Amino acid sequence: MAGWKFNMEPKDVPLVETAYRRIVTKLPVPESLAVFQALDKYESRSMHGQLPVVWDRAEDFQVYDPYGNCWIDFTSTIFVTNAGHANPRIVAALAKAVEQKLLHTYTFASQVRAEFLKKLIAVTPRQFEKAFLLSAGTEATECALKLMRMHGQKTKPSKVAVISFQGAMHGRTMAAEMLKGNPAAAAWIGCQAPNIFHLPFPYPWTARFGTENDNDWEKQFNDDIKDLERKGLNFSNLAGFIIESYLGWGAIFYPKEYIKALCSFAKKHGALVTFDEIQGGFGRTGKLFVYEHYEVEPDLVCLGKAMSGSLPLSGVIGRKEIMDLPDIGSMSSTHSANPLSCAAALANLEALEAGKLVEESARKGVILHERLNQLKAAYPDRIGYIFGRGLLAGVILKEPRTGAPDALFANKVAELAMQKGLLLVHTGRESIKIGPPLTITEAALNEGLDVLAECLYETANE
Repeated sequence: MAGWKFNMEPKDVPLVETAYRRIVTKLPVPESLAVFQALDKYESRSMHGQLPVVWDRAEDFQVYDPYGNCWIDFTSTIFVTNAGHANPRIVAALAKAVEQKLLHTYTFASQVRAEFLKKLIAVTPRQFEKAFLLSAGTEATECALKLMRMHGQKTKPSKVAVISFQGAMHGRTMAAEMLKGNPAAAAWIGCQAPNIFHLPFPYPWTARFGTENDNDWEKQFNDDIKDLERKGLNFSNLAGFIIESYLGWGAIFYPKEYIKALCSFAKKHGALVTFDEIQGGFGRTGKLFVYEHYEVEPDLVCLGKAMSGSLPLSGVIGRKEIMDLPDIGSMSSTHSANPLSCAAALANLEALEAGKLVEESARKGVILHERLNQLKAAYPDRIGYIFGRGLLAGVILKEPRTGAPDALFANKVAELAMQKGLLLVHTGRESIKIGPPLTITEAALNEGLDVLAECLYETANE
């Protein structure tokens, strides 16, 4: 379904007026077409493909267009606004920062940067002692790759090999594309780094030493890693692993035993373990970080998206002996110390704490997953799996006759939900992802799930 485009012909849809949704126009809105036409004319098409909604305002768990429509948001702008859209603490902090008239500092010192970093290290597990701030998630994964290799080279110059997982999403810059293990996505580079290796993702249906529900995942990891050795990986040259904490397109978690075996192996061979928490960090899955579900302690963590809850900000955290490997002035980023981003991120951490939003994600996640598994039971020929934890879910859809992945069905459900006042994460694959702001009320969460149930029924019975 690569390159899928939603229908841009305005269509009469049923009017909706509830406590949390309002649809009062044709969709797409006829007056909005000029916006999309301008984007088509002036912007690279690689930015396109989302649901045809013009965002005008977003507050808490609702999104508004300029034409009188309102949606329940199950996207959190792809897991950025965990503390809610336009969180009052963040808005107030930004207003104060703008009034101060300090919009940029490069890496010159600012008080708000010091306050944010102090807070960040205070709220994260104690093995994390220092941070390096950047602007985009892909910068964070590139930074982690550099730190792992610099750490390995302290032992010997050739200790630079890094292992990631096939199909993982680590960003769109060069090294991040190479880490994905997707030859088509990295074809533009013209070569593949010889010291980046890929393990197959341990999907439940790939169990080789038992069944999906009862497999020896430790044995499967050992089998997978031996296969990399046969392909030329010398374990003494292994600098580290980088793990997308769950596979992004489907919110698919690793088996805990697989990750535990991986971490034990890394420790045995003096290799670091990095978790890429850019999508999942800061409470999304009912814990501060996703890796906590696996009961392991990584050496480095990549952060982004929900770290600021709004403005561009990413980072890497780790032990000081790793974080201080680059010499003074040798690693920086033009906007990484931006005072506005730091002000927003500080307020965001305070909002997560004040609202007990990590706990709320775990609590409301029980409601989300109970409802989704009820839908799976109702549509066993259409829903193959429900993945995720907390206020994160991936609904994996299949073709009823063959069981093959059904991206078209997912696209149709997402489009129909939009017409009814619900925004879902459109992946372009056989998955629908769900990730509302952690501030969503139970009533709004249930109303959104009612809409999803309607859309599954209507699409399945077209």
